[in-house]
Amino acid sequence: MTTKRTVRIAMNGVTGRMGYRQHLVRSLLAIREEGGLDVGDGTVIWPEPVLVGRREHALRALAERHGLDQATAVSTDLDAVLGDDAVDIYFDSQITLAREEAIAKAIAAGKHIYTEKPTATGLDGALALARQAADAGVKHGVVQDKLFLPGLLKLKRLLDGGFFGRVLSVRGEFGYWVFEGDWQEAQRPSWNYRSQDGGGIVVDMFPHWEYVLHELFGRVESVQALVTTHIPRRWDEGGAPYDATADDAAYGIFELAGGAIAQINSSWAVRVNRDELVEFQVDGTEGSAVAGLRNCRAQHRSATPKPVWNPDLPATEVFRDQWQEVPDNGVFDNGFKAQWELFLRHVVLDEPYTWDLLAGARGVQLAELGLASSAEGRRLPVPELTL
Repeated sequence: MTTKRTVRIAMNGVTGRMGYRQHLVRSLLAIREEGGLDVGDGTVIWPEPVLVGRREHALRALAERHGLDQATAVSTDLDAVLGDDAVDIYFDSQITLAREEAIAKAIAAGKHIYTEKPTATGLDGALALARQAADAGVKHGVVQDKLFLPGLLKLKRLLDGGFFGRVLSVRGEFGYWVFEGDWQEAQRPSWNYRSQDGGGIVVDMFPHWEYVLHELFGRVESVQALVTTHIPRRWDEGGAPYDATADDAAYGIFELAGGAIAQINSSWAVRVNRDELVEFQVDGTEGSAVAGLRNCRAQHRSATPKPVWNPDLPATEVFRDQWQEVPDNGVFDNGFKAQWELFLRHVVLDEPYTWDLLAGARGVQLAELGLASSAEGRRLPVPELTL
């Protein structure tokens, strides 16, 4: 006999692109389409979204589109939703400026917390949330989706198998050209380019780089960054020009525990000449690999060619052809959905879960120190965080 365990999840900010596509449609609704999350002991976890936000018409349109009960699955009153004992989890994918206050309310109401990053606009606020959640005894998790990408899962397989030997360096390239919004519509919201609204590529991407580096290669021990705004004038969703006050590119060097060095370029003002929008090259004493969102290619020490520098002759080797594709060796699910499933198991079954609000605070810390490093023109240590 199957036991259906319904978990009601207040989803705040689900009318936004990420909240809607990845968290509602491709995660929770996808789990429902599969009949719920079967945890293997006769129990099926059934996520029940409650859509929360300010635009009631947009929320009702989403509920109607996906067959959710508008009487119980739509609300513009966050306080009322948090006061409902039937709601188990609060999820936040709002803009960063609104997130900290809402999460604090949800913790005070005794809800388990699952949230996008960054968790707050500053380290003090991010740590305060982590401490508040620990004191309240609620479960809490932060989205760290890139760990679940097929390319990085293949990279982790190489790491776990000892393929690299001693890891020497990590080089990351992320970004693409975001149109200014005048002659072509921008593919990112305008608030991303206004620091007063919580925008900027450092606060957006450095939290990602923190958990990728921390999880795969070692804790970040120092950061040296150069941050800039390459495109100072953009046009918003209504076609009005505005000054871009937030950074749109960051060039960072990170020292990792264990001695490896990571260099990661992040830019919304770069044209892509890569196989994927983000790629990491890892070089070790025994081998190297290049991992993107989906693919991973490797070159072992024994198969490494011996190029000779000669600028007077054209290259006779096709260097990309000298790498071997790392096989899938399995089926990869949507990364956001995979992490949602782990968090739901954590809430219902009390299974271990490490990507919590303290991990989220480390991402905020790295972004804060990256901006400070650029402003001060020096390398800064990254102290280890504790509650």
